[in-house]
Amino acid sequence: MRQAITLLLVILFTSCNNSKTNSEFNLPADGLKEPVEIVRDEWGINHIYAKNQHDLFFAQGYAAAADRLFQFEIWRRQATGTVAEILGEKELKRDIGTRLFKFRGDMITEMNYYHEDGAELITAYTNGVNAYIETILKTPEKLPIEFKILGIEPQKWTPDVVISRHQGLLGNIGQELQIGQAVAKLSAEKVKDLYWFHPKEPNLTIDSKINTDLLSDDILALYNAYRKPVKFTKDDVVPNFQNNKVAETVASAYEDKNDMYSIGSNNWVITGNRMADGKSYMANDPHRTIAVPSLRYMAHLVAPGWNVIGGGEPEIPGISIGHNEYGAWGLTVFRTDGEDLYVYDINPNNPHQYKYKGEWVDMTSITENIKVKGKENHTAHLFYTQHGPVTHIDSINHVAYAVRCAWLEPGGSPYLASLRMDQAKSWEEFREACNYSHIPGENMIWADKEGNIGWQAVGIAPIRRNFSGLVPVPGDGSYEWEGYLPIIEKPNEYNPAKGYLATANQNVTPESYNHWDAIGYSWSDPYRGDRVNEVLDSEKKLTMEDMKALQTDYLSIPARTLVPMLEQLVFTGVAEEAKERLANWDYKLEANSIPAAIYVAWENQIKDLANEQFIPKEGKGIVPGIQLARIMEWLKAPDVRFGQNPILGRNEFLSNAFYNGVEDLQKRLGEDMNLWQYGQKDFKHTYIQHALSNAVNDSMKSRLNLGPLPRGGNAYTPGSTGSNLRQSSGASFRIIVNTGDWDAALGSNGPGQSGNPDSEFYDNLFEPWANDEYFPVYYSRNKIDSVAVKITKLIPVEKQ
Repeated sequence: MRQAITLLLVILFTSCNNSKTNSEFNLPADGLKEPVEIVRDEWGINHIYAKNQHDLFFAQGYAAAADRLFQFEIWRRQATGTVAEILGEKELKRDIGTRLFKFRGDMITEMNYYHEDGAELITAYTNGVNAYIETILKTPEKLPIEFKILGIEPQKWTPDVVISRHQGLLGNIGQELQIGQAVAKLSAEKVKDLYWFHPKEPNLTIDSKINTDLLSDDILALYNAYRKPVKFTKDDVVPNFQNNKVAETVASAYEDKNDMYSIGSNNWVITGNRMADGKSYMANDPHRTIAVPSLRYMAHLVAPGWNVIGGGEPEIPGISIGHNEYGAWGLTVFRTDGEDLYVYDINPNNPHQYKYKGEWVDMTSITENIKVKGKENHTAHLFYTQHGPVTHIDSINHVAYAVRCAWLEPGGSPYLASLRMDQAKSWEEFREACNYSHIPGENMIWADKEGNIGWQAVGIAPIRRNFSGLVPVPGDGSYEWEGYLPIIEKPNEYNPAKGYLATANQNVTPESYNHWDAIGYSWSDPYRGDRVNEVLDSEKKLTMEDMKALQTDYLSIPARTLVPMLEQLVFTGVAEEAKERLANWDYKLEANSIPAAIYVAWENQIKDLANEQFIPKEGKGIVPGIQLARIMEWLKAPDVRFGQNPILGRNEFLSNAFYNGVEDLQKRLGEDMNLWQYGQKDFKHTYIQHALSNAVNDSMKSRLNLGPLPRGGNAYTPGSTGSNLRQSSGASFRIIVNTGDWDAALGSNGPGQSGNPDSEFYDNLFEPWANDEYFPVYYSRNKIDSVAVKITKLIPVEKQ
């Protein structure tokens, strides 16, 4: 009888997950100590109230799995190297790479690194995930549609899934191989000319012990396979779903229910004396891949010792960006080089021995058995040097390659150290928590209700005394790391006189900084950061409306520099009319703006023409593209690269790019310039494709995919929408916190909290997000209750 009641309640939970009525349900959850209340607001945020921290994180795992079950299952398979089990031999290399780079240290020590009670919190979280999986599998017909399309079921989690590093922003190993190949083809000096390295000049000399002719993409094939997103094809779909009629029937049931440097973020904190209401503020908008479901997941966690709200990675416990009752914090990428490629001579008589300090040393080995759909199990032999995982053994040329990864040290799971930050009561406690944040390299900012603001760069940073870390090095012992810089010694600042701190992935390291051996050379273009600083430097007292306007600001600083260069250029025909449209333009890349379309088409052609003209033939296909900041330097101070008359050559370059841009607009948008608005499906827009989009028929595809909708901005505006015309990166999640009134916080999280296409919360935030709108992120119980649409009470299961 009890089992029948349980099944009924599971059905009710699944259906109420898709309802917008204010209702209350009790659900049994095996593993809880005491009852937990989950209040869901109208935007889809779960506010979780527990009586102890074990139950709090159990419930967070339970609720997140209920919202993101398919995302959770694919994450689990990526983390455990079991993708080939469902997708076949094409994913075998991924699974080998995943197991090669798996963290294999002591799990209790690892979990307790992130929080003093880490083992308890993380295990409770995975137990909560598993509790939901157990309940939903009792009614498999209620599984999200993706499981039916693929013919699979979700499997149980273990803590090693949470501490996986597979989707983190880990380092620059791909760039390191790329730069090494470029140096081999072009010379170190030419590469330094093409790349925008700063604030200091790196040593790109490749040691003569390395045969650069052997540097190939194959070296990192296993690493790259391990890191790439999972993609599905029609061959992955169960036979019934390859039949259009069946797929259309399922779809109709649902219809009845009514770029590398552009991946970044903005954040700032500002003191009360700069704000009209006298309160300090924190604002953050991380820029990552735009996807369905969103990469971020919002939650509110309340229990004794915990009262934290905000966003984070869906599959890990805690909150990465948000606030508690004492302060607010956010993050952006502080580019940190935690990877190096080592090259070894190997023994001609034994390919599993490498030379280190003049001696042949045995590689260590691990054997893994990998299940492959439709094939016999595969036995993988994984090899390691003292530096790290061996990604390639060239037995013909007697060379091997390994990747040294700082993130394989204990504590390298991305964002998980946020657990310590979630309970910080002051800047001092927050900064101490930062000392545990290894991955990724971040600019952490803090603002508290006492009016203090602070910035601390985090991320595990190897100290390299005799090499830059930007090209491969011999693994013979002559190029070693001298430990790691204590995170607390990375750049930081507290309560500056200017009254604010802001970062946007640009170089923000002070010139007075001393530990340059642990600071990288590659940074995002400065324009987003320059614009943020420009606004925050203004004399006016700022408001919440100003904070919102700055997060969604589409003013282009490059446009403000480039457009005046057109004044001295003469065009004919349509190009002259296009030039006239740019006169008196405000340099804002608004979606309805015709000048914005003309400018961006030109800017894109400037970049394309620069790559074509200035990357030598030998470097094409290796050098991925020249950063706009470097191109702008050349355009503002033209030299012989533009010819014997640099000014004339520069002007001809700009003119050709402008004609090309106009021609591109004519092809895309037609001959009528009045129809050249920037934000439209044939130019700047958002269209979010589900991972299964290419594996299903058009009817199901229309249910899974979202858009198109118009967008403004680009990769160089604070309101970042990436470099692609179909937005692939940007701020899917935003939050602004007034530390003087926690209920005044605002946020956005497109396209929605749920990953289930059958949920009300799958796409309810998509149009508001695309329109740069916000919703309230309520903190107090009375405010939350006023917008509650569902209350779920998880009840402990009585043991027989």
